[in-house]
Amino acid sequence: MANDVKKHFQRFVDSGLPVGEVIAVNKFLVSCSGLQPVNLHALITFDDDSKGFVQQILPDRVLVLHMGTSKLRVGSLAVVQHPELMAKVGKDLVGRVISVTGEPLDGKGAIASDGSWPIFKNAPPIYEREMLSQQLETGITIIDALFPIVRGQRLALLGDSKSGKSTLATQIAINQRTTDQVVVYVLVAKRRSDIDTLINRLSENSAMEKAVVVVSTIFDSLVLSYLAPYVGCAIAEYLWQTVGVDTVVIYDDLTSHAQAYREIALLSGTSPGRDSYPGDMFHAHSTLLERAGRLNKNHKCLTAIPLVLADGGDVTGYLPTNVMSITDGQWVLDMDIFRNGLRPAVSPGLSVTRIGGRGHNDRQKQQSAVIFETLAAYTQAQEFSHFGSEMALTTSADMVRGQKLYGLLTQIPGETYSLIAQQLMLDIALEPSAIAALSVEQLKKAVADNAALVSKEEDYEHILEQLKSQALNKEVTK
Repeated sequence: MANDVKKHFQRFVDSGLPVGEVIAVNKFLVSCSGLQPVNLHALITFDDDSKGFVQQILPDRVLVLHMGTSKLRVGSLAVVQHPELMAKVGKDLVGRVISVTGEPLDGKGAIASDGSWPIFKNAPPIYEREMLSQQLETGITIIDALFPIVRGQRLALLGDSKSGKSTLATQIAINQRTTDQVVVYVLVAKRRSDIDTLINRLSENSAMEKAVVVVSTIFDSLVLSYLAPYVGCAIAEYLWQTVGVDTVVIYDDLTSHAQAYREIALLSGTSPGRDSYPGDMFHAHSTLLERAGRLNKNHKCLTAIPLVLADGGDVTGYLPTNVMSITDGQWVLDMDIFRNGLRPAVSPGLSVTRIGGRGHNDRQKQQSAVIFETLAAYTQAQEFSHFGSEMALTTSADMVRGQKLYGLLTQIPGETYSLIAQQLMLDIALEPSAIAALSVEQLKKAVADNAALVSKEEDYEHILEQLKSQALNKEVTK
């Protein structure tokens, strides 16, 4: 084995590639001399066959981030294997759980790759893109109705710890099992229990067959946690640009990624900026998220959903504001709403989508306006109720309508609805004559059973009238 490693390394040396020597080692930070000329992010191979990549190029040395687990010694040799850091990509990755280095973690055997893709690839230029227009079905009524996302959009998911960010992202991934999209779900520095929970939810809901899960754990090196989002993006880009498949990439989460990058930067001696993050923290996330969009050559889309921790619900922190300024909107999860029982706990006041409305039809736009009015009236009625005085009939009606609507908008993990089903439910729930005695659970079941029968506008109106009649009849009998 040792001879094979030496022969493999010697082949790179004999091919005339730049060779250097390790002059200092500080955990995963390796200083090498003699590697110039070399590119930033070039792939480096050491004489023990472990890998690394160039992080900084200084006048007298090159700083390499070591991705291996072996301990390098001063005096070890290094060679530039490739001018770019590459990731293994391929169609066979779909349905698999892999590490950042592309190794299978699901016990299903080796994965045949179609090739490699640059991990730090530049985003497509403007002239290669086209306008976004098609709504991405999340299956979550409050999102699809109020804060929709279109394919190719970048939309951030912000919230405090334990507010349901990962659960919501998982629900979105699960819903893609009924669409033509593939999901690349990137887990950054996660606990084993969190990883198992995600994989079990995807598998139980038959969504794992259309997903790629890229895993880095809290026990992996900081280098792998830093690389994880870029590797996931590379896999998604290959499926999007080469295979021609609409793809969704979920980064769970960019806060852990930023913390790993901050530790790397501080250990390497980079001057710290705000909150001790390196000065190029914004650049690191913007170059990642700007790789999403829609191409005019194949009309396919890459959608990016980054998760970011808003500590204590503060969305004005450094990382949340960074990501919000890069993306085209944000879903904000509120702990007060979460404690009141709404799932997902999306804040109607803080959430916004800048271009998602392009995917709404006229019916959805009308429903959205009525929902906002209903929720605003409900909030006002709640304020009046705190005084303890007898409420007016209109205020009492607003309370009832708001409670029923929130019940309709509450969905547990794995519970998703098609866009047609959502529109049917909302058309009925927003009917003033039917809302008072409406059974939310019965309505959800009835709509789920009938939504698949809608294939054209006439079908929609017919099914809607049937469901409305049932709701009104039940109200009369009660």
